[in-house]
Amino acid sequence: MIKHIVMWRLKDTAEGASRDENARKMKAMLLALKDSIAEIKQIEVGMNALASPAAYDVVLYSAFESFDALQRYQKHPEHEKCKEFIGKIVSDRAVVDYEV
Repeated sequence: MIKHIVMWRLKDTAEGASRDENARKMKAMLLALKDSIAEIKQIEVGMNALASPAAYDVVLYSAFESFDALQRYQKHPEHEKCKEFIGKIVSDRAVVDYEV
């Protein structure tokens, strides 16, 4: 099983919306991927609840059967749409992919 963890810091405003509005839209978009990308075995999206200089705003936890399945997910057209939007609202990103 492959775990794919991504954390984002969002811009204060972007695409005509506030950080919180964009975080909610981003969460909905990412969770909707479960319905269109069969490779996703598990998905969870969280929004930070406690302000801290070290905190990120949004986190994605997802799981895949293999690194090949993760790569298919990453290239899927619906995921590409999410990446396009996210790229416009994000100021920083961290990612970890690991096998369990």
